[in-house]
Amino acid sequence: MKVAKRLITTAAFIVAMQGFIPTANASVVIAGTRVVFNQSDSEVTVKLTNNGKLPGLTKVWMDKGDPNIKPDAIDVPFTITPPIMRIDPSKSQTLRIMSTGEPLPADKESIFYLNVLEVPPKPTGDEASANQLQLAFRTRIKFFYRPSGLKGQATDAPGQIVWHLKHDGGKNSIEASNPTQYHVSFDRVQVSNGASASEFTDGGMVGPGESRAFPLKGEVPANSTKIRYTAINDYGGPQDGDASLAP
Repeated sequence: MKVAKRLITTAAFIVAMQGFIPTANASVVIAGTRVVFNQSDSEVTVKLTNNGKLPGLTKVWMDKGDPNIKPDAIDVPFTITPPIMRIDPSKSQTLRIMSTGEPLPADKESIFYLNVLEVPPKPTGDEASANQLQLAFRTRIKFFYRPSGLKGQATDAPGQIVWHLKHDGGKNSIEASNPTQYHVSFDRVQVSNGASASEFTDGGMVGPGESRAFPLKGEVPANSTKIRYTAINDYGGPQDGDASLAP
């Protein structure tokens, strides 16, 4: 899966744009591509670092899965300190995320998303009168709440996925059924017969007790029985594995 999706939001248009706009990148980056909050934890910390040359004003919040809901309309069972901060160039800020104690399912992981919005500083001096485009960068990563006492280990969950090949309207897909109590994220899935293969490479996730079909690119080779996948572990790293298609 593309472990960290960056959403670019227009912060302000200043006068008009002339010429081309160079590629822009967020200056404030998150240390990691996902967060795991274990029930036994009193809090978790997340480090933000400003790799840019200017101070960055950053706003942080969590959502339940809809990235388009306004932060002040979202109610989640966690608090973040500080929710708004200034981070100077080459400096870091540590977020503290704490549970409010509101009940969450005890028999499976719950998923939320951590949002970090970086607003560029207001232009001053000569820059204030220049024709330019200001962008606010939003980074959104997965936040897993993991209850105590779940069966098995998160690292074992990808190997327990049950795979079925699906054909619908001339299109092929690979369906992943997750019997575990953990979310499983995939970067890629390959279906092969040992000689040639068809792949899903767009990244995806299947939740506890859920099934999800991933569209395959290319023709599925005849007599395909083998699955090769790359899952994403708790640290955002790749976890390769093999499986067989279910009958």
